[in-house]
Amino acid sequence: MPLPDPVERELIHTRTIVCQGFHRSDGLWDIEAKLQDVRTYGVDNEFRGRIEAGEPVHSMSLRVTLDIEFVIQDIAASSDQVPAAACTTVTDGMKKLIGLRIASGWIQQVRERVGGVLGCTHLIEMLGPIGTTAYQTMYREVEAHNEGKSNGAKPRVIDSCVTWAASGDEVKKRWPAFYIEK
Repeated sequence: MPLPDPVERELIHTRTIVCQGFHRSDGLWDIEAKLQDVRTYGVDNEFRGRIEAGEPVHSMSLRVTLDIEFVIQDIAASSDQVPAAACTTVTDGMKKLIGLRIASGWIQQVRERVGGVLGCTHLIEMLGPIGTTAYQTMYREVEAHNEGKSNGAKPRVIDSCVTWAASGDEVKKRWPAFYIEK
């Protein structure tokens, strides 16, 4: 069902985040994200001069390399178009995320390592969509990897959304031992 018709309005700003997932020939996974912020009006900028309407205020990219356990093996960041010189100084700091595992609560660990004045809000914002893109990209391979390795633990996906509610039909069909009667 689409959104209801809006009140008459004027477009001012567009943020686009595009994520792609790749399986590498060495068995690892690359998840890439690109963020762009574009305004419908021009602004004068001390660092770049004039940023014209339609020209990205921000154009930044991240590549996170993961193993099958969702542990970050490498990370590369690029700040190609930014509004301040300081924005270009934090990309190498993203390497502090190597060794973290994408799992529940991992964004808090990200903020502890590269948040606030240690990093860039926009690079950090891309990590949420990167995490979900990683799960979507790696799903089939992870399922095959974990087949027959059930240790009796509740699957992580249970209670992560309405489809995977412990009291829902999908859990009842797929993992009846973890189904909870409504």
